[in-house]
Amino acid sequence: MLYGKYGQKTIEIIISILIAVICIAYTIELFLAKPDWREVGIHTIIPMLSSSDAVLIAVGMLGATVMPHVIYLHSQLVQHRSTDSSDDGKLRHLRMEKIDIIIAMNIAFIVNAAMVIVSAAVFYKNGIAVSTIEQAHKSLQPLLGPLSSGAFGIALLASGLSSSVVGTMAGQTIMKGFVNLSIPVNVRRLITMMPALIIIGLGINPMYALVLSQVALSFILPFPIIQMLTIAKRKKLMGILANRGIVRFLGILIAAAVIILNGVLIGTVLKEFI
Repeated sequence: MLYGKYGQKTIEIIISILIAVICIAYTIELFLAKPDWREVGIHTIIPMLSSSDAVLIAVGMLGATVMPHVIYLHSQLVQHRSTDSSDDGKLRHLRMEKIDIIIAMNIAFIVNAAMVIVSAAVFYKNGIAVSTIEQAHKSLQPLLGPLSSGAFGIALLASGLSSSVVGTMAGQTIMKGFVNLSIPVNVRRLITMMPALIIIGLGINPMYALVLSQVALSFILPFPIIQMLTIAKRKKLMGILANRGIVRFLGILIAAAVIILNGVLIGTVLKEFI
């Protein structure tokens, strides 16, 4: 509704504010948690996946950071800034999209990294097990003490709202721009809300359901990557924006890495049941 009434610029400002709330809270907490920065540096380069749970979380973080539907969204978001259909205009559009993606993905990486580091420093180091969202507010206790529940609630609300807006906009982009399908607004809202309502109604642990949903996104991720690599290499369709050989090669490597990580998760899970 806001997108249609106030335009994209207003939505971008609102999302930026919501993300800023999350970034500020976890950036400050990151330094107050006093993690072992040497270990952080080592395992940033050499990750350690010692159990199926660790692989599950790693795959879930991949799905949460590089969401499949957002791959389609970024191109649409910069279109209103460049309406020039000439080759120079298309190249300018591509440059703006690259800047947009670099900023968005690095912010997502920093926030996810901060959450993992803080959780390791506060929970793992002290032997605290967290299995529910209600317990997760403890990650902010070193910063805000008794007010940590409220602070975590605000950060969680900001995260939920921004993710919901991004997901809705991405869905509209795909339906209108790729499959040319128009679904009434109220039906879209019902479809979006139903999975969450069903999970709450059945009493399923929301945190576990959240992790599994992100893992599902990671398993879906190779499909749009391969699809877009196939589309983007076609000169007849893309013209001057067609991908070069090096870009296609890097894209194939990334898709292969995602598929391998997903395969490792499947293998690890199956190994525990055999």
